[in-house]
Amino acid sequence: MLYRSTTQRQCIVRGLMTGIILTLSLSAEGLCAGQNWPCFRGPAASGIAEGYPTAAKWDLKSGENIRWKTPIPGLAHSSPVIWGDQIFVTTAVKSEGESLLKVGLYGDIKSEAEDVIFDWRLYCVDRKTGKIKWTRLCHSGKPKVKRHAKSTHANATACTNGKVVVAFFGSEGLYCYDLEGRLLWQKDLGVLDWGFFRAPDAQWGGGSSPVIHKDMVILQCDVQKDSFIAAYALADGSRIWRTPRDEVPTWGTPTVYTGAEHCQIIVNGFKHIGGYNIETGAEIWRMTGGGDIPVPTPIVAHDLIYITNAHGRMSPVYAVKLSATGDVSLMDDESSNKYVAWSYPRGGNYMTTPIVWDDYLYCCSNSGRLSCFKATTGELVYREGLGSSSVPSSASPVAADGKIYFPGEKGDIYVVKAGPEFKVLAVNKMYETCMATPAISYGTLFFRTRNHLVAVAETKE
Repeated sequence: MLYRSTTQRQCIVRGLMTGIILTLSLSAEGLCAGQNWPCFRGPAASGIAEGYPTAAKWDLKSGENIRWKTPIPGLAHSSPVIWGDQIFVTTAVKSEGESLLKVGLYGDIKSEAEDVIFDWRLYCVDRKTGKIKWTRLCHSGKPKVKRHAKSTHANATACTNGKVVVAFFGSEGLYCYDLEGRLLWQKDLGVLDWGFFRAPDAQWGGGSSPVIHKDMVILQCDVQKDSFIAAYALADGSRIWRTPRDEVPTWGTPTVYTGAEHCQIIVNGFKHIGGYNIETGAEIWRMTGGGDIPVPTPIVAHDLIYITNAHGRMSPVYAVKLSATGDVSLMDDESSNKYVAWSYPRGGNYMTTPIVWDDYLYCCSNSGRLSCFKATTGELVYREGLGSSSVPSSASPVAADGKIYFPGEKGDIYVVKAGPEFKVLAVNKMYETCMATPAISYGTLFFRTRNHLVAVAETKE
């Protein structure tokens, strides 16, 4: 079997070095658990799934390469996560009327007030059939904070380790269930107010998702007041550690890296991009110098940490060495230093998390402009538009079988050939808005659209 993604190759090498044989099977646990997709963007947020062919083309109207299509009520941008034959997805269901969702490219910062009851729910769906196995009502009540018209009250993606599933609804709490849907514990973290720090009355809703590492769940909560990163015990939700962050609201999910260099939790930010010790929460490294509304999640490949964000004065792309310690911020006239391998001051992503396939880093702007860099040197290979005009994009790309899938907000999925040559292989219509990042397992692509969860596969298992 070919392991074409850098993340998988590194995982296999680390396993062999420690005398552990890691296989692409559902019984394997950890970051190399094969076809499991345990958190936002899959193992280590890489966005990569390999070992099976995936479809380049499909047709919802004719049913070509459509495995199943299941309605999911409510409005949510959270992604599906997968363990074995179970898919978990969250949603927020409004009791009265239809929730407004305004997609596209615009600059309105106003909040959407909804003074009615919502139900925050967790769904378990059968991966093979699309049948809903169980539903749990996590919380019911009026939202404690408002949201942006392009946001929802259920943006954070759940996470699982094959034993429990954790759902995070911001001000509505943190919930942990076993895989049969039994509530193990819940935790009220108080009011968490995400929004534009330059206009504090604008409440936008959160987006940072929880991640599981061993016996803890990790949260990054950069909000208007008292930002923090914290770890809670999976057993009972008790706090293990909590580290304050001098930071404005951000939306990126933390990335856990465990490897040859020091293990760390890597976070995006405006005032404080950086890494923290997993066991204690102590700061390992930090840097400043980014866009003032950080959304993309950090990713790791080629022994480098890729950080990008945009808005305001800067839209950088940084490639930081895993060995970074201390303050690694670049001076005004620098593009690299001891711990920053390369950087660009402008051209980074605003909304979408980048992806690395083999030797190339792909960054897609919120208008659908795709930049391909040599991952180790930062050399720009190409910069092309996904479509003939702007393609508003908020969901992050995923990749498999030599193909990268870029969802457009209006429901078009652009399939791009991986490699140094820009080639759009297909454009597939979902016929609904698509704001959630897809998941992949056993060669099946799972797309969360406005009203459905859709399974796309070229062949049956």
